[in-house]
Amino acid sequence: MPFLGQDWRSPGWRWVKTEDGWKRCEPFNPALEDGNNQLNDISHTVIITGDDENEEVYNTEDCEFAAKKRKKDHFRNNADSQCFYREKWIYVHKESTKERHGYCTLGEAFNRLDFSSAIQDIRRFNYVVKLLQLIAKSQLTSLSGAAQKNYFNILDKIVQKVMEDQYNPRLIKDLLQDLSSTLCILIRGVGKSVLVGNINIWICRLETILLWQQQLKNLQMNKQVNNGLTLSDLPLHMLNNILYRFSDGWDIITLGQVTPTLYMLSEDRQLWKKLCQYHFAEKQFCRHLIPSEKGHIDWKLMYFALQKYYPIKEQYGDTLHFCRHCSILFWKDTGHPCTASDPNTCLMPVSPQHFIDLFKF
Repeated sequence: MPFLGQDWRSPGWRWVKTEDGWKRCEPFNPALEDGNNQLNDISHTVIITGDDENEEVYNTEDCEFAAKKRKKDHFRNNADSQCFYREKWIYVHKESTKERHGYCTLGEAFNRLDFSSAIQDIRRFNYVVKLLQLIAKSQLTSLSGAAQKNYFNILDKIVQKVMEDQYNPRLIKDLLQDLSSTLCILIRGVGKSVLVGNINIWICRLETILLWQQQLKNLQMNKQVNNGLTLSDLPLHMLNNILYRFSDGWDIITLGQVTPTLYMLSEDRQLWKKLCQYHFAEKQFCRHLIPSEKGHIDWKLMYFALQKYYPIKEQYGDTLHFCRHCSILFWKDTGHPCTASDPNTCLMPVSPQHFIDLFKF
């Protein structure tokens, strides 16, 4: 059981060494900063209750109690509030040591690594969505209440971004489908106490997911009016070169629906053969050979058949990184306080599945 008292030795705080000694570093939330400043300003003043005969003077301890209560009420009543940390990295430790007690959980890492800002970066968008999808499939119940609230806040921002930018709606539809299926199963098993929080909250979240699915279903792509050079104006060899750079079969099919020329190029057997060879080993081909009517191998059907049995290679513009020397998980552009002589040799990119595996005990 965690220690929940007011003792300064309770776990969960981070300490920073300064010239005046060690000071406690609290999570930073801009929404609370102004309110705390207001409470600090009145910490040594007299507060009039409105009745001249009943004046009450609040000392510093009363104001500190009021500040704590205000923080608690803020996070409880404001569903959109999120806890932001100045440092965008987290130390991953799985067991207690002399220096550290406890371990790092998936929910703690999810809150600390600022995924809310990461979805605004197009390089990280697909990475974060894939991570949310993996959590929805198997790790939703392992998140704490605060991490679950953060999860759905980030999901809300993703849906709103897709509705505004119309960027990769298919990926979000798959995520919402997996999440709704998982919630339906968990809500039926509420008697087993598999969910954190009131059951009515989860039913409300499920209704929100269904609403998001309906909005994405009704999403209409804006037709861009451009009098300049378009994709159809490119020569065939350049269009073919673009198709060969795709690593997702659904992207090839989607692009093939734009024009008849692109459809013809997207049905090229050699294109789908290269895609199968990129994602799967030759031994896997032999087990699932699908001949066409003309006796040739149908590589397009092969790709989607193999995808059901074997994982495909994942490509992301940017990922989280793990420092083997410091055991710290972080975004590469934000960095981390590494003590290695050559930090670049210690870095290891972390796939979404690897991120989940780091916090399995």
